[in-house]
Amino acid sequence: MQKTKIKYSRRALIGSLAALSGAAVLPMPAWATGRTGAHGGGAVRKGMDQLSGAKIDLHIGSGTFATGGRSGHAIAVNGTVPGPLIRMKEGEQTLLSVHNMLNVDSSVHWHGLLLPFQFDGVPGISFPGIKPGARFDVPLTPRQSGTYWWHSHSGLQEQAGHYGPIIIDPAGPDPVAYDREHIILLSEFTPMHPHQIMKKLKVGEGYFNMQKTSATDDYPLSAEQRRMWGRMRMMPTDIADVSAPTYTYLINGHGPADGLELPFVPGERVRLRIINGSAMTFFNIRLPGLPMTVVQADGQNVQPVAVDELQIGVAETYDVIVTPTEAGAFALSAESMDRSGMAQATLTSQPGRKAAFPALRDPPLLSMVDMGHGGMDHGSHDPKADAVMDHGQMDHAVLGHAMPAPAAEKGGMDMAAMDMSGGMSMRDTSLLPASVKVGPGIDMVAMAPQDRTGYPGLGLDDVPHRVLNYRMLKSLDMDHHKRAPDREMELHLTGNMERYMWSFDGRKFSAVGDDPIRFAHDERVRVKLVNDTMMAHPIHLHGMFFELVNGQGHYQPKKHTVIVQPGSSATFDVTTDEPGDWAFHCHLLYHMHAGMMQTVSVAFPGDA
Repeated sequence: MQKTKIKYSRRALIGSLAALSGAAVLPMPAWATGRTGAHGGGAVRKGMDQLSGAKIDLHIGSGTFATGGRSGHAIAVNGTVPGPLIRMKEGEQTLLSVHNMLNVDSSVHWHGLLLPFQFDGVPGISFPGIKPGARFDVPLTPRQSGTYWWHSHSGLQEQAGHYGPIIIDPAGPDPVAYDREHIILLSEFTPMHPHQIMKKLKVGEGYFNMQKTSATDDYPLSAEQRRMWGRMRMMPTDIADVSAPTYTYLINGHGPADGLELPFVPGERVRLRIINGSAMTFFNIRLPGLPMTVVQADGQNVQPVAVDELQIGVAETYDVIVTPTEAGAFALSAESMDRSGMAQATLTSQPGRKAAFPALRDPPLLSMVDMGHGGMDHGSHDPKADAVMDHGQMDHAVLGHAMPAPAAEKGGMDMAAMDMSGGMSMRDTSLLPASVKVGPGIDMVAMAPQDRTGYPGLGLDDVPHRVLNYRMLKSLDMDHHKRAPDREMELHLTGNMERYMWSFDGRKFSAVGDDPIRFAHDERVRVKLVNDTMMAHPIHLHGMFFELVNGQGHYQPKKHTVIVQPGSSATFDVTTDEPGDWAFHCHLLYHMHAGMMQTVSVAFPGDA
């Protein structure tokens, strides 16, 4: 039987959505308007309800959120922060109905979900947004299972509480066996309005850095090293743009003072679905005395990996299994990467039984490798080797253990590696390819960027226990039909930290007039991301999963978000089989808002 091809027009699809979102101005039910109203509404509840079934309603409103003696404006969905858990089943149809009760436009992006591009929820790229008082319907039949999340893609609403978790149960047996599950949704709360934060970052990017170096501090830096950092107008402690005490770190909407408890029964296999739904924070996750087995990354099943700690970037998810064999209490510690604060919960076998939380560790320092000056880095990897090596024959148990890091990785800098008086310049734009637009938006160029997929994350290279890194991830199932890339492309992550300008290839995103990154339908492309900045960037591709090139051959793990370490590179392969216009951006909210975002345009079948 011959199949009839149906061609769709992007313009027609988006135009019909604009008409829908404008026409669907319907009265909200009384219960919804009473739970969370217009700006300055009532109190917002902590925690989340669960929604499932053939129709799911989400009502976006606002109110006041409080934790740890601090309170401020929040955007809540169905009256809570986080918003409700949406639970679906693979292959079963659901109608997601989003009602905007704010007095400004809003949206919901279904992070990591495979669906037609016009429902992806990015204003200016895939739909026009949801007007005040309007409703937007998303018919969805999940084509996948796993742990995901949803959040606003309008303005800076995500920072204020507009986010929540998604779990899609598999149609068949779950390959991950467990007796109990807990969602661990990490985020931040601040009484400061997000637009005020953005304004302060533009005026002075170091405004929120409370760990600045000085002549009398205890950081392990020599006088010459301090002078070098001063000449570069940089700080080795410039780890996070915004951190504690501006932020209170949350788990499921609860700050450390709330004493969140997660129950277990001794001997149970407990599945922790960890979601980093924060705006700006990388977290280091550990439960001292209780090993974790990683079983899923970004919703995709992986071969089990036993670790004691992992770093999770903004927008990533990891599912882990823990098996406490005896009664007691374990401290679930989510320490911010700059070690300024911690989100906390207690995994306990008895209500009221508390765990002792570890103290914050010493702040890490940036190094020469983070500047892109190369040198020996045991986290480096040559992705080109994957084309010729049979990784099925490699001993990946050896690859999985961190090797002792060189002095450059630990803050002890080799000054001979950098001649500030000549030769080596961190601002040598002649090193950039012609595709990068040189201008005031670039204040640093990585001289010798390495692939560092074996690096566990800043500050975790010299801890005495097992730490996850990307090279330890292997997909659960082998891909027997993996195609070689049809072509390769290179994109540079660029920025000017002093001016707080962020971009791809030196070009700040604009919804009007930008030339998108174009792919043919079902093209196989190897994409190399080069980070020319001294900050780690979690880069997220909408609409498609990519395969991280990490030395695992036909077991390359699928992800939707990848951390590109400072001054380094990361490479992925993507099969562009999801037609439409998709967002591609850094998931640090203020970086994206400042311009580190582009549109990826995938042709429809049959398009020239």
